[in-house]
Amino acid sequence: MPDLTLKDIPESVYKRLKERAEDNHRPLEQEATQILEAALIDRSAEDVIARAEALNRRLGRTFPDIVNEAKRKGRA
Repeated sequence: MPDLTLKDIPESVYKRLKERAEDNHRPLEQEATQILEAALIDRSAEDVIARAEALNRRLGRTFPDIVNEAKRKGRA
């Protein structure tokens, strides 16, 4: 796998990357790779839907459930 070295990264970008890596329990390099992959790899609509459905399963709720819950809270 090729290596990539980044120079002159703005301090604010570096700090945010470091925070995000810590939040996701990943090394800095792995977090940067994940961000680049997400930004550069084309995903089909089916892939996006599958990821959303997996998240819904993990949360135990669907998007309409979340929206309806928010509506109820706003009306209370």
